[in-house]
Amino acid sequence: MRVLAVDPGLTRCGVGVVDGVPGRKLSLVEVGVIRTPAGDPTPKRLVAVEDEMRQWFARHRPEAVAIERVFADTNVSTVMGTAQVTGIVMIMAERLGLPVTLHTPTEVKAAVSGSGRADKAQVTTMVTRLLGLDSAPKPADAADALALAICHVWRGGTQNRLEEARLEVLARTGSRGSGIPRRVPPGAAPPAQRLRAATSQPPRNRVGTDRPPSPHPGAQPR
Repeated sequence: MRVLAVDPGLTRCGVGVVDGVPGRKLSLVEVGVIRTPAGDPTPKRLVAVEDEMRQWFARHRPEAVAIERVFADTNVSTVMGTAQVTGIVMIMAERLGLPVTLHTPTEVKAAVSGSGRADKAQVTTMVTRLLGLDSAPKPADAADALALAICHVWRGGTQNRLEEARLEVLARTGSRGSGIPRRVPPGAAPPAQRLRAATSQPPRNRVGTDRPPSPHPGAQPR
């Protein structure tokens, strides 16, 4: 599976592409950072990110996309830029029909280093070892993107297969209602027998119109 992972950011956007499957050795395809000048208007910077991301998609043709989940902090402008870049990547992936998965930083750290509290140095060291690199990827945004890709190969791949299986089941049962089988009590009659029994019963009066028979002919109700 080829995963394109994005550590979103408007000033620096880390991008990494990794090949691999769970339980086998991973291999680095490419890693880099998309940069935009802080002094440029935001729309111009977003277009620049989109243009470069389009080249990444066309160059590597990934099978899945992983993005680091955005968390709010005290720097509102940073969060806004990160969210905007995330939206661009998600739109591009959706138009290409690629599954998109968001992973939290804690999830990524735990997948790569075994601890959700690992610092950046520990994560970078593990990324370097797992991908068999001669030197650590720099800057930190590049290492974070590769860690995200590794996390998705090991965890997100299973989630995607489960989701695909669920959608396949829904597609097969879509013409037969919800696809959830109804529970039949133990010892109940077969469906065909229950259907015949229901259709052979005389129709009932409407609710509120049933009255008990009078005890004597001609008796008037009280």
